[in-house]
Amino acid sequence: MGIGIVSALIAGVMLGLYALPGKYVKGFQEENKWSLFFLLTMFVVPLLTTFALMKGVVEIYSGLETGVLIGMIVSSLFWGVGVMMWGKAIDYIGLSLGFSLFIGTVLLVGTCIPLFVSGMPPAQIATLIFTGLGLILLGVFLNGSAGIVREKDVEKLETATQADEATSAPRKSAATGIAIAIIGGLLATGFAYANTVGRPPLDALSTAQGNPAWMTALAVMLPIFLSGGVIMTGYFGWQLTQKKAWGSFKTPSFGSNFVLIFVMAFFHYAASAIFAYAASMLGEGGDAIGYAIFNTACVVTAIISGLVIGEWKQASGKAKVLLYGSLFCMVGGVLVLAYSKTVKIDTAESAAAVIHDNDAPKVSAILSASTTASATTASATTA
Repeated sequence: MGIGIVSALIAGVMLGLYALPGKYVKGFQEENKWSLFFLLTMFVVPLLTTFALMKGVVEIYSGLETGVLIGMIVSSLFWGVGVMMWGKAIDYIGLSLGFSLFIGTVLLVGTCIPLFVSGMPPAQIATLIFTGLGLILLGVFLNGSAGIVREKDVEKLETATQADEATSAPRKSAATGIAIAIIGGLLATGFAYANTVGRPPLDALSTAQGNPAWMTALAVMLPIFLSGGVIMTGYFGWQLTQKKAWGSFKTPSFGSNFVLIFVMAFFHYAASAIFAYAASMLGEGGDAIGYAIFNTACVVTAIISGLVIGEWKQASGKAKVLLYGSLFCMVGGVLVLAYSKTVKIDTAESAAAVIHDNDAPKVSAILSASTTASATTASATTA
């Protein structure tokens, strides 16, 4: 359990930091930055990592049921579109607000997907899980509110200090950025579905080839990233042509830009792979709990990053109070989720409490069914 929680936190921190190097890219238009990023993170890094570390890659995917593979591919296409929109949202409304709205939407929908696909945990644990999620979502709401207040603060300051509004640089629409982040978050929940349905069979196929259990995460990530990358390649190829941005790759800063964007790509891929590993280590309900911890750590890291690079320098005290309140709620939610993993439900005692002594055959049948269900759940959630 501890390894799973720590891994989910590390993955979240890495994802929260992945976009930060992009703030220092020079001479590129947005389409140049994001097209190179998605080329690296969706194709180059996953393919190199998978074929360098895993044995029997071809045999693994040739043994996967067609229906499972199609389900992973289709849901990953939606995820790809969502992540692409996330990058655009960050350019519109910054790291803090872009992350909070996107991740909040992902949490609201994506955390529940594994629970319905893999099955709900016992009621006592489920109550704790949803309490933790409620705190996290409250924190995300407060963070989004802080971002909106900050936006108004900046507008007022600019209006007061600009002598000639006609010469000021046009501002990107915050409303457009918010809409992009929310729609992108809805589509990005395809990752949770692809990971949930693909991990159990890929685990069996991967371990059969002699790979250690942790490498199942790599087997799961490859079709997800390749499928999502197809959508992004087409979109950014069209964008680069429409905006005549291909020539922007020819800049003296290309070398440093490439290094910065490669760091972005590595953090993005590694974060997703570590999350898949974390979910496999958290046992029953691990997908939901890992997903919440992962995304909360991501938002907290992005908020801190935004503070460090000065995104909140012009914000009012009200905006900062909302921001700090959101951090408090999200950390509290993670602690509740972590506690839910320490709760043990004794099925034997529960059955005995409601069955009389002369009903021994019924007790045996209930315990047998409970054992079978537990084994099934374990095999479905272990990677």
